[in-house]
Amino acid sequence: MRAYNSNFLVSESLPFNGEHSPNIVPASKEKERSALEVLQQVSVAELADAYCCHGGLTFSQRRLLAQSLSVLGLLGLLAPLPVLFCLSFLFWIGFATLILWRLVLVSVGFVQRLRDALRPVHLYRGDHLLPVYSVLVPVYREAPVMAQLAEALGKLSWPAAKLDIQILIEADDIETLNAAHAADFPRGTRKTIVPPGGPRTKPNALNYGLARAYGNYVCIYDAEDRPHPEQLREAHAKFATSVPETVCVQAPLVGDNGGAGFVAGHWGLEYAVQFGLLLPAQAKLKLPISIGGTSNHFRTEAVKAAGGWDAWNVTEDADLGLRLARRGLRVSYLHLPTLEDAPERFGDWTAQRSRWIKGFILTWCVLMREPATLYRQLGHRGFWALQLTLGGAVLSPLVHGPAALMVLISVMTQALSPGVWGWGLLGAGMSVGILGELLAPGRWTFSRVAAILTRPLYWPLHSIAAGRAVWELAVRPYFWAKTPHQPHATETPASCSTGLSA
Repeated sequence: MRAYNSNFLVSESLPFNGEHSPNIVPASKEKERSALEVLQQVSVAELADAYCCHGGLTFSQRRLLAQSLSVLGLLGLLAPLPVLFCLSFLFWIGFATLILWRLVLVSVGFVQRLRDALRPVHLYRGDHLLPVYSVLVPVYREAPVMAQLAEALGKLSWPAAKLDIQILIEADDIETLNAAHAADFPRGTRKTIVPPGGPRTKPNALNYGLARAYGNYVCIYDAEDRPHPEQLREAHAKFATSVPETVCVQAPLVGDNGGAGFVAGHWGLEYAVQFGLLLPAQAKLKLPISIGGTSNHFRTEAVKAAGGWDAWNVTEDADLGLRLARRGLRVSYLHLPTLEDAPERFGDWTAQRSRWIKGFILTWCVLMREPATLYRQLGHRGFWALQLTLGGAVLSPLVHGPAALMVLISVMTQALSPGVWGWGLLGAGMSVGILGELLAPGRWTFSRVAAILTRPLYWPLHSIAAGRAVWELAVRPYFWAKTPHQPHATETPASCSTGLSA
């Protein structure tokens, strides 16, 4: 296992005010109660009806889509050149807006990263005052990593009597169940069997575990995760010192096998940008945040009041984060990371990425069922930030491949030239991307340098995953493409990125 070498100043205690009561810090309890008052305005049943992606597009959305395509097709037949010009104009305007938005987030994220480097990471040490903390780990066909998972969870710095761990195992996954029984999990770990009947998805298992969670706080880990041992303490301290509306905090995910090949190197670099720059920038600007699928920590009652996870959504993390934003609640971020291994084979990467893109499309469709309501809930800034972040996450993979093909044809045959403005925007987009990759936290290795230099070869591959996502939306929208995992093989002690170190 990689050794952690945190580059932070660490505060061993927090300057809480007032008398301490058993099991929980009073300031944290007061903030949690305030946040729940906001959530109690909407019932779980109403949330399920309004925000579940099961059923796909509403009748109004299908009618609007059909009408738009019909009008566009008719105009294309009557006046093809003007329509083509308008579509091209809108494309380049949208492309320029996304580039500018990316530059804003990268810049704000880097400034925030520099500020964070000067602040200590607070870790509360009054163990007798700590609340119960629940840890949910949904697993499916993960027998090879059960021993590694048990070791990682055993290193968590939290009083054993107040740590509620559930390994959520599908009823028919006997191999993983046997491996979990054989692994040396911390005492008291529950192997919770998820019964059949619901969709075979991670959020379905999470909802089953959430209903049986004992803790004041709950966090989610994946089977292959190796969280920093002090991460729970930082999360608890963050909740205790944050505004009442903060009901979720996200730890950075760090790719730990960037040297394993082309795909793994690029995947790790993407995570460094996402969790080291973009997410802190969105939190600083108080914008809606699509949280990651693991290492997110919640106030338990808040996530229950929000309706839990959408069992039919294959990116349940993004859906829940944005659903919280619709209620004026906030997501913040941590510094102590979780190590993960990136997919090393292109087939595994494609399956995982197509699931993400498919889930983003489903989430966007749910959010846009009532655009006027969404606009009122998020406000002007939040609404348009959502369109740029979530919409960009859907549109960018769709156009990366065609754009690269257009550039290749233009260079080779002088046909399909994007023109002066097109070449300028393509260069600006590449420059902003490289800037983010240079400023992102993490160790500088050969694989990172190679990933930056070969980025133009990587982004077009997203169009393959996007094509698969569109196909799956039509034939199996709720299918969960499983990413296989193996135990981490590296034993060389090294520093892991904490989100700040360069």
